[in-house]
Amino acid sequence: MTLSEIKTHLSKLDTISFTLPDGSLVPNHFHVTEVGLVTKNFIDCGGTVRQEKKVNFQLWNADDYDHRLHPEKLVNIIQLSENIFNLEGLDIEVEFQGEQTIQKFGIEFQDNTFKLTSLVTDCLAKDKCGIPEPKQKLQFSEIQAGNSCAPGSGCC
Repeated sequence: MTLSEIKTHLSKLDTISFTLPDGSLVPNHFHVTEVGLVTKNFIDCGGTVRQEKKVNFQLWNADDYDHRLHPEKLVNIIQLSENIFNLEGLDIEVEFQGEQTIQKFGIEFQDNTFKLTSLVTDCLAKDKCGIPEPKQKLQFSEIQAGNSCAPGSGCC
């Protein structure tokens, strides 16, 4: 989800809620303590230099139980960060305090709530570092019947 998409969703809401991947809710008295630009410069395992830019939202759960962030306030925070960091069109990652460390999530909007989604690692240079392509699995019903076992016939 990009900042423009989240602003569109926020403009239609009266309250903001975030759901963790396990289905539990981020407590409704959370604060958004950061909206920022995270730039990552790196070299992948194939030797390609890369740069990744994302918007970072940090959610913080304080002991301030009377606090509730309203959608228009979050839109104002987003607009300030857009003006300063030129964040238009960038994807959002969300940080939230896990049991022992900060956790990072992707974000989607569904059923009037922002759903935090699990992130996974991946090799960006599979073609250069020797990771074989997964073999295509066929069902026996997909294999063409016939007497031919010519290359490309699907019999082998």
